Amino acid sequence: MKRRLPAQAGTFYPDTEGAVRTQIQQSFLHRLGPRAMPTIPGTRNQNLLGLIVPHAGYKYSGPVAAHSYFKLASAGIFESIIILGPNHTGLGSGVSTMTEGEWSTPLGDVPVDADLAREIVDSSDLVDVEDEAHRNEHSIEVQLPFLQFIYPRRFKFVPICMMLQDLKTSIEVGDAIAKAAEKHGAAVLASSDWTHYEPQEEAQSKDKQAIDAALQMNEKKFQEIIEEISVSACGYGPVTAMIHAAKLRGARDGNLLSYQTSGDVTGDKSSVVGYAAASFEK
Repeated sequence: MKRRLPAQAGTFYPDTEGAVRTQIQQSFLHRLGPRAMPTIPGTRNQNLLGLIVPHAGYKYSGPVAAHSYFKLASAGIFESIIILGPNHTGLGSGVSTMTEGEWSTPLGDVPVDADLAREIVDSSDLVDVEDEAHRNEHSIEVQLPFLQFIYPRRFKFVPICMMLQDLKTSIEVGDAIAKAAEKHGAAVLASSDWTHYEPQEEAQSKDKQAIDAALQMNEKKFQEIIEEISVSACGYGPVTAMIHAAKLRGARDGNLLSYQTSGDVTGDKSSVVGYAAASFEK
């Protein structure tokens, strides 16, 4: 079986099982996190459709990410997760997925949901099947240990890496995943960090405008704001695709779970990166 080995263990997150579990637990209990450990209810909440999650190093964005995973856990077990992430490496094609194999992390192996991935590929000419885009990309990989922490060995996933993030591409990707996600009861995660390396007040102002448009589920307005005020959010395409798919599945608005910056963690607010957690429900 094809296996993708962890590319970022030891950099974005620890490279041993014990250290990963400890850091994720600390993220949930952190003063900027949910301050509680997640629990899984016996019945699934069918209303939760999508989430925004950050993808920086756990020591910086882990507490914000924990808000999204706390929300996901509280909705019950999702057996399939679609993870949309931006392409930071420039490798591979414009929109890339995998339809076989498994991804390894220090917490074990996660299988690709082959059936769900193939349905997405079959419904869009844009989504290519190739490995190169995923080889060293961190935006999807860093989500897996959190998912493994809340859903031990009980889920499959589909990675979709987006180098092309324009409105037309993002809408088409959203169209492709909406029907398949609905059929399989899959949750959709959009992996993005927000403003990069600007002073705290400027980052907060820019990010608020962009996040508000995303929470309103206005794809066009969201991307216009990203462009007009130069918000250096790296995953705006995945966010656009996720909110479009959620709209098609009946979601009406989003809920901001947490917004912090690296400055809120480190105390250095002269040059920060913004992190957001948000949920989208019908």
